[in-house]
Amino acid sequence: MDTRFIGKKSSAAGGWGALKSCGKRLLESGTPLSGARAMLKANQPDGFDCPGCAWGDPEHGSSFEFCENGVKAVAWEATEKRATPAFFAAHTVADLRKLSDYELELHGRLTHPMRYDAASDRYLPVAWDDAFTEIGNILKSLDNPDRAEFYTSGRASNEAAYLYQLFVRLYGTNNFPDCSNMCHEASGVALRQAIGVGKGTVLLEDFEAADAIFVIGQNPGTNHPRMLGDLRRAALRGARIVVFNPIRERGLERFSDPQDKIEMLRGGSTDIASHYFQPQLGGDMAAVRGMAKAVLAAEDAAIAAGLPPVLDHAFLAEHCVDFSAYRAAVEATGWSEIEDQSGLTRAEIERAAAVYMQAERVICTWAMGVTQHVHSVATIREIANFMFLRGNIGRPGAGLCPVRGHSNVQGDRTVGINEKPPEAFLDALEREFGFSPPRKHGHNVLSAIGAMLDGSAEAFIGLGGNFARATPDSTLVETALRRLKLTVNIATKPNHS
Repeated sequence: MDTRFIGKKSSAAGGWGALKSCGKRLLESGTPLSGARAMLKANQPDGFDCPGCAWGDPEHGSSFEFCENGVKAVAWEATEKRATPAFFAAHTVADLRKLSDYELELHGRLTHPMRYDAASDRYLPVAWDDAFTEIGNILKSLDNPDRAEFYTSGRASNEAAYLYQLFVRLYGTNNFPDCSNMCHEASGVALRQAIGVGKGTVLLEDFEAADAIFVIGQNPGTNHPRMLGDLRRAALRGARIVVFNPIRERGLERFSDPQDKIEMLRGGSTDIASHYFQPQLGGDMAAVRGMAKAVLAAEDAAIAAGLPPVLDHAFLAEHCVDFSAYRAAVEATGWSEIEDQSGLTRAEIERAAAVYMQAERVICTWAMGVTQHVHSVATIREIANFMFLRGNIGRPGAGLCPVRGHSNVQGDRTVGINEKPPEAFLDALEREFGFSPPRKHGHNVLSAIGAMLDGSAEAFIGLGGNFARATPDSTLVETALRRLKLTVNIATKPNHS
């Protein structure tokens, strides 16, 4: 429905509430002054490269290019609190399991390597050399390298992840369950099929030139708040923003930018979405198919009336294949089926399609509301096809924009964290380092969990992150981890993994 029907009584996202939360998190860290200084110089010499999400930094950015989530991330790691051996001596593992994730990590950063002692049900300090020796002995004792799983989180740096994948391939396996398996794997697969590369096609500057922005299945106010600043600027200059989201997220309705002094002083806010539609769960593909159906109908009507075509025929002819087959599939999909599967009316879908057709430059952006479905790859392919119809790819102000949830999910993939590595990458490793890397495809997250449950996996090493909590069925995964001969977690704080 249109945002003019949205009630105006509740507050906007961002604003003073976000600033208050930032201050609170810095105070909680125990280092408010050092934490504030970190916000001026983190991850780059002159400014702040925000670790809170994957949203890009502008080329003309300021030192204050961060959001509430970025402040929380820095304060969380910059804390003066420490989880020392004394902390573990005072708590059994049974006690620690009763704590929430927040309570557990709130005890601070780990100071020593710790090894579990079953007799006392406690973690005891262990010397680094002893820890490495024991881990190495267990890995060497396995009868097959594929019986070990090597997890990575987007919290790992590119450099650490590159060395990690090199170590694991020297060991002899491609078992790389990775956090990307649980977020944007579908985007990479679908985009490689659709455009030949598994990444987005837009720059941040393209949001400054788009006439319309379609936001599908994402909650930027919660997961990547800095995106709201770019959507706000687009809305202020007249771009239309069409949202498809089963829930109503306040940030996509109205946003008060903490970096806009006048808006903050006046207590004002900016309407973000010009159109807000609420499809049913999993209904995004049907909604996009419906918009494509409306565009094709408009094309036929224009040709019949002697008007300019709606489709970009030159783009379709030069860059696309099987357009006639796609058109036949769209036309074979009836409106009753589209309405039933999308949860939207034909009139709503046609209204969204009208925005698309009236815009010269369109960006379509999506997140895990699209990718975490059985039919997620097909949905993203449908989004790409829809954007191809009017040539909205490969030019300024237009394109495909998957928004990954973590700042280094793509980075891990780029440096070789891939259970299905390209042959060219393995050939390069072989030339550079003089060994024959394994060619057999390894385990992703789902197959790694299966291997742990059926006993074919005996060891698990996690580089960053919190595998047990990141996976959908934490109780099942905790059971699987307890069955293993070896579990190693390389982390800054204690967590439930």
